[in-house]
Amino acid sequence: MTLHVNSTLPKRLGVMLSLLTAGVLSTLSYSATASTAVTTTDVSSADQWQQTLEQAAGETVYWHAWGGDVRTNDFITWVGDQTEALYDVKVKHVKLSSTAEAVTQVIAEKAAGQNTNGAVDMIWINGPNFLAMKQQELLHGPFVNQLPNSKYLDLSTNSAASVDFTEAVAGLEVPWRLARFVFLVDSKRVQQVPLSMAQMLIWAQENPGRLTHPVISNFMGTTFLKQALIELTPDPSVLQQPSTEQSFALATAPLWRWYDAIKPHLWRAGKSFPENEAIQQQMLSDGEVDIAMAFDPAAAAAGIASGLLPTSARVFVPSQGTLGNISFVAIPYNASHTAGSKVVANFLLQPETQAHMQNIDVLGSFSVLDPNKLDAQQAQVFAALPSSEALPTLVDLGATLLEPHASWTTKLKQHWSQRYSQ
Repeated sequence: MTLHVNSTLPKRLGVMLSLLTAGVLSTLSYSATASTAVTTTDVSSADQWQQTLEQAAGETVYWHAWGGDVRTNDFITWVGDQTEALYDVKVKHVKLSSTAEAVTQVIAEKAAGQNTNGAVDMIWINGPNFLAMKQQELLHGPFVNQLPNSKYLDLSTNSAASVDFTEAVAGLEVPWRLARFVFLVDSKRVQQVPLSMAQMLIWAQENPGRLTHPVISNFMGTTFLKQALIELTPDPSVLQQPSTEQSFALATAPLWRWYDAIKPHLWRAGKSFPENEAIQQQMLSDGEVDIAMAFDPAAAAAGIASGLLPTSARVFVPSQGTLGNISFVAIPYNASHTAGSKVVANFLLQPETQAHMQNIDVLGSFSVLDPNKLDAQQAQVFAALPSSEALPTLVDLGATLLEPHASWTTKLKQHWSQRYSQ
């Protein structure tokens, strides 16, 4: 297979917008008033948002978010710089190795009767963690419709912004970036990439020790399993429903047969695994393995730009497509700084913010905004974004596969551990 790369950015970014293409301004060039204007005749909504801004002034929002990616960490720092300058709202990034750490904190506080002044103001969350907090009524809201910039979202019932791993968002969390699962290779070493999980087994058998995945306790390792499950299970539609013992056993039987076959051919014979995707990508760069993975289509381009990956690094996806989802932020029910968290969440939805995030030199993540809700000027500026040979087009990425119901993720971790960690 010849790896396809793009030569024209607009082809990839047909749903995206941009700002700040020639360099990052220290503060966005729009005013706080303009950035929060409500284009509606509902004066009470404008008044309520003004009250939120006043309550938020002087607050420090403790944003608990995964800290394993330097570019994302830098973006969160930038967000805090902007919200402090515009609204006098600071952001403290509490770096997590797992989102479950923040969820556990909120659960412990509720058990102790601490229903106010919680340590967690905002969480980068989705999937099983969102489901757990929603079921246990640990989330503030619904509040999404209170944010002026929610007008840029498609919030229809079955839209990507309204469903999280098949679970209705119900206004309890705000989308802020899109993600797609991709594989990475050094195209100088691998010209014929496996285009399915069945082909990946054959590739691993022919190239022993050159493939691995992050530990299954890491979300990237779990995503690898879910990608294989969707491709190998007889009826993928069953994955959209909560798993039962019977449905799980039937659906995962082909997955375990496939994994039993591939495991001996993995790096170190599948007896140990890299801790996360960053370590695996370093292994790719060092020539220790030939395939890595990421939940970011811009991973190869970003790695090249930062010097972490060779210029021949490229991404590829199986012919059936790959998993995709939206990253959300949510506010716990007992957050100390609810108003400030709403201001930060609203800022994340500002078109200028989404454009800055979309810049490959900043983060390169897909925008969550509905392009049909943007004005002509907002929709036009994306074309000025810098490009990269290693940046895939939307056509290259193919179909987006739906995330299974969150219950499948939990059971996959448990059963993999029982089978392979003994």
